[in-house]
Amino acid sequence: MWLSPEEVLVANALWVTERANPFFLLQRRRGHGKGGGLTGLLVGTLDVVLDSSARVAPYRILHQTQDSQIYWAVACGSSRKEITKHWEWLENNLLQTLSIFENEEDITTFVKGKIHGIIAEENKNLQPQGDEDPGKFKEAELKMRKQFGMPEGEKLVNYYSCSYWKGRVPRQGWLYLTVNHLCFYSFLLGKEVTLVVQWVDVTELEKNATLLFPECIKVNTRDKELYFSMFLNINETFKLMEQLANIAMRQLLDNEGFLEDKSLPKPVRPLKNISALKRDLDARAKNECYRAMFRLPKDERLDGHTDCTLWTPFNKMHIPGQMFISNNYICFASKEEEACYLIIPLREVTVVEKADSSSVLPSPLSISTKSKMTFLFANLKDRDFLVQRISDFLQKTSAKKPRASSREKAGVPDPAQGQENSDLPASPSSNLSSQLTSFLEEAPTASHGLLKLFQKNSSTEFLGPKGAKEKMKEESWNIHFFEYGRGMCMYRTAKTRELVLKGIPESLRGELWLLFSGAWNEMVTHPGYYADLVEKSMGKQSLAAEEIERDLHRSMPEHPAFQNAMGIAALRRVLTAYAFRNPTIGYCQAMNIVTSVLLLYGNEEEAFWLLVALCERMLPDYYNTRVVGALVDQGIFEELTREFLPQLSEKMQDLGVISTISLSWFLTLFLSVMPFESAVVIVDCFFYEGIKLILQVSLAILDANMEQLLNCSDEGEAMTVLGRYLDNVVNKQSVSPPIPHLHALLTSGDEPPPEIDIFELLKTSYEKFSSLRGDDIEQMRFKQRLKVIQSLEDTAKRSVVRAISSDIGFSMEELEELYMLFKAKYLMSCYWGNNRMAAIRRDQSLPYLEQYRIDGNQFRELFVSLTPWACGSHTPVLAGRMFRLLDENKDSLINFKEFVTGMSGMYHGDLTEKLKVLYKLHLPPALSTEEAESALEAAHYFPEDLSAEVSPFVSDLDLFLHCETPEAASPEEKEGSRNGDFKDKREEKGANSPDYRYYLQMWASEKESKKETIKDLPKMSQEQFIELCKTLYNMFSEDPVEQELYHAIATVASLLLRIGEVGKKFSSRPQKKPEGTSASNEQDLTSEEESLPSEHRQSSTGEQHSPVDPEHKAGGDMQSGKMLRENQLVSEEGRGEGQGSPSQLLSDDETKDDMSMSSYSMVSTSSLQCEDIADDTVLVGCEAGSPASRYGSTIDTDWSISFEQILASILTETALVNFFEKKVDVGLKIKDQKKMERQFSSSSDYELSSISG
Repeated sequence: MWLSPEEVLVANALWVTERANPFFLLQRRRGHGKGGGLTGLLVGTLDVVLDSSARVAPYRILHQTQDSQIYWAVACGSSRKEITKHWEWLENNLLQTLSIFENEEDITTFVKGKIHGIIAEENKNLQPQGDEDPGKFKEAELKMRKQFGMPEGEKLVNYYSCSYWKGRVPRQGWLYLTVNHLCFYSFLLGKEVTLVVQWVDVTELEKNATLLFPECIKVNTRDKELYFSMFLNINETFKLMEQLANIAMRQLLDNEGFLEDKSLPKPVRPLKNISALKRDLDARAKNECYRAMFRLPKDERLDGHTDCTLWTPFNKMHIPGQMFISNNYICFASKEEEACYLIIPLREVTVVEKADSSSVLPSPLSISTKSKMTFLFANLKDRDFLVQRISDFLQKTSAKKPRASSREKAGVPDPAQGQENSDLPASPSSNLSSQLTSFLEEAPTASHGLLKLFQKNSSTEFLGPKGAKEKMKEESWNIHFFEYGRGMCMYRTAKTRELVLKGIPESLRGELWLLFSGAWNEMVTHPGYYADLVEKSMGKQSLAAEEIERDLHRSMPEHPAFQNAMGIAALRRVLTAYAFRNPTIGYCQAMNIVTSVLLLYGNEEEAFWLLVALCERMLPDYYNTRVVGALVDQGIFEELTREFLPQLSEKMQDLGVISTISLSWFLTLFLSVMPFESAVVIVDCFFYEGIKLILQVSLAILDANMEQLLNCSDEGEAMTVLGRYLDNVVNKQSVSPPIPHLHALLTSGDEPPPEIDIFELLKTSYEKFSSLRGDDIEQMRFKQRLKVIQSLEDTAKRSVVRAISSDIGFSMEELEELYMLFKAKYLMSCYWGNNRMAAIRRDQSLPYLEQYRIDGNQFRELFVSLTPWACGSHTPVLAGRMFRLLDENKDSLINFKEFVTGMSGMYHGDLTEKLKVLYKLHLPPALSTEEAESALEAAHYFPEDLSAEVSPFVSDLDLFLHCETPEAASPEEKEGSRNGDFKDKREEKGANSPDYRYYLQMWASEKESKKETIKDLPKMSQEQFIELCKTLYNMFSEDPVEQELYHAIATVASLLLRIGEVGKKFSSRPQKKPEGTSASNEQDLTSEEESLPSEHRQSSTGEQHSPVDPEHKAGGDMQSGKMLRENQLVSEEGRGEGQGSPSQLLSDDETKDDMSMSSYSMVSTSSLQCEDIADDTVLVGCEAGSPASRYGSTIDTDWSISFEQILASILTETALVNFFEKKVDVGLKIKDQKKMERQFSSSSDYELSSISG
């Protein structure tokens, strides 16, 4: 590439001049190319260890003048081809011009100007995003692609200098982190180390320090451990590796591959050596942290943050912290944890103004909201810029129309929104009010949860001490609202958490859940969204809807709200709407229990948005088909048990209790294992604290039962101990009537167990386990996610292998290796495919066997590297046929079972089974229409009888009448049609959306289908037989006994050709003369031959026109006429595989029909002399005076041969029998394929590994 001219003071140090002229030098770096000796080794080592440009560009061109000692680098190249192109351009375009100049300075100025012009012209054509990466980084990316053989689709994120520990020896080199791979390269004094690891194969990623290794990063895969150390910034490197591994896990989990964020703002000034992808990932990490900290919607993006102070009126202080600004929010977090958090939605902001600065309060900024609250920030570094950014976002926000909350519409004061919009129309869920009029004296409003509708005597005056306690709680919260504000703009402090831990009053529970979870923000910004979903989703049949219907009456059946149609209907609407919104999750058991509780304290719309917050933000991946999130947190729970309760951890591990209990605890937030009145207090704290609270309480429960659990002898006993404990966790302050708890059946024994107060349990959990931090939990989540997803992938692999191992000849180990290759091929299409169709075709709801499917191109790559039948350049053709044969449902994709079925047919079974596979590959559907058409081109090689009259085409009417007549079909045709029934049923799969009934039917039909015998195979036409011979000749071309095999197949082919001729003489059905051809056919087929059956004449030109199509036969199907015209036209145009590829498409029925009309011509043995047959091959058994030599013209449509005849003929040749019975080790092929996947780029004409001493 051309370089902006730079001075080079020492031109020949470490460089060799290869070409020179008066104005330019072409130089090669020592150590590149052949030879180089010790100097080459040293230079190669230096180039790898040091981050030098020469490491990337082994060639360069320098500009020089005779009297000057200064050289100018004007171009560099990674290959000799590239640099030669630049050199030739300079010689052709500049040398003559430069010789005219007299002044050397003018020459240099002209050259520099010309080079700058070339670079400017090239930059015009570059895409805008291409300029984001600095030049040095682009060079490193080029080096990475060449060194590791990566395509252009593989993007480099960053690269680091580090050491890789090979045994106890550190190898200094470069670690390249790409979107899909971790790569390392080192070259030290002739020793080369190259590593390539896919992120999807990483099972563990740790940053640790040991005595053996200094501070290092450990990367584990299923079969090796890698250690990297001596990083300049190990924390940055590890963080980036975590992000990339996380993206890979997401791809395995839900097909969510990496998509570059195109809307990321470009930096004002170029960032040194930082790629656009690295900036993208850094921005993602900050966005995720920001959203998690303030519970903001998933599409919120952080614009920036700055240090400042916030005036807090409740304690009259300026609290130091950070202000965060995004599209729709201004947030504040104090530096001292939990001193103060603040969220100000921009939709609430009315005034933003700069106050007067003073020495006490420098650079203050005042923000006022609709709820009459004013927030005073100070100590802002760049206040003017900040105000401008906020103004820009406010302008965009003001365009969005604010909506009234359902609580406002109900008349409940809400300072977050004020009471200005309380007269707006009712919310979508207010339709519920008309149904409820008969239940209450006054029609309820949209803000009422089901609890208020079914709890008539809930007034606190009638509840005695409990009512008084509830009243005190309400009063405490009202005081808090007065001091700290109410709604989204409330100051959240340690005092807020204290009030939550004391219990939220039932009248405020729904409101505070919405605020603390962040669901309020999404509900307010999506008016009418829930109503639209309900309208779209109700009444639609789906698997999720059926599961929801099954579980509706199991959702808190003991609560009166769900003992009637109204509560059940509300639950149905919320769950169905969510399944419609998020089909990836759809519906998962436990969602019904959680949602039923949400409906008790909020209306349908509020319950829906709370469910969204739970499933998509607070409990990520909990409710998908494999409950990955719950399994991840279960792993964290086990890790925390080892840390905090080491003496109990080992016992629990032996009993296997943690995996059993934690899923039900986490998935339902204790609602299914604890009395409702107590569990709902845990839900209060969960919405404020997040998953940290659930883990704390779980540890406290184990701690409280430690002695009993240590004495347990089995899992059942431990479960009983914990079940009895949880049943007796009570909430003595609850004002709701007690609801019978189903787990109470576990409470048995002579003496009733002691009651445990839920508030005491919470207090204990904070006292003993409050050291848990949200950041640490997120770090542990990442570590556990790697383990869980890889464990699930291993389970999927074992399930698939077990499901098919009984029908396939491969061993379990071989199947597992093949599965990994198959999956890797699928994933590569996700990485580097031009479109993202690969990701779309993986449906998580399908069985494991169906989840990974590959297309024809991917299958062809695997087939070429794994097949034992190597056919040289013909192998891809054979791969295409095998793919069509395996793709029974015609959706152009095959699953793993279909793939290994095809492979097994070639590797396993006896001679007969292998020949059956080969035979089928030369019949439809394996033989495609295009190949059939191109096969006719082989006839160009045959002597031509132009005068030989061919029977004209059968008319459509004749074909129709023939198909309708039962007597016309031969017994073979009827058998063929029966064989086709099962295939037709399989083809229905593409038309209908698959569900479990389809799989049951498919399984049943597979069980019923009889094993195919050799008698079921249709006969083979002459064209198909010639195509089979071509394949065999190609297959033998690389065999050690090549000549012997050629002779054997020539003998067999000649014999079979004669058998086919003899077979025609035994036709039992009289010949039928067809009707004339339709006018349209005659017009279309200008080169159609017309001949009389009794006469043959030799053409003087020898040119072969379109031969008779097998569709002429009276046994053809309804579409024969149409196919016939197409075949004739294509063969005239000369399309297809090329010369010498005789094949023709026949349906099974037609192939079996020996009795159709004949052209009275046959193929001579010379017909087999196609392009792939060796010149010295002799076809024996065909004498000069035989009919075969006497008649040599078009392909004979009456000729056919059966599989039994082919089998019998091959058995007569020992060489052929030995070839097909020879065992081939698939394990060696798999190893070669793994090496081939990571082969180095062959385009480079230099290889460091080739340097010799």
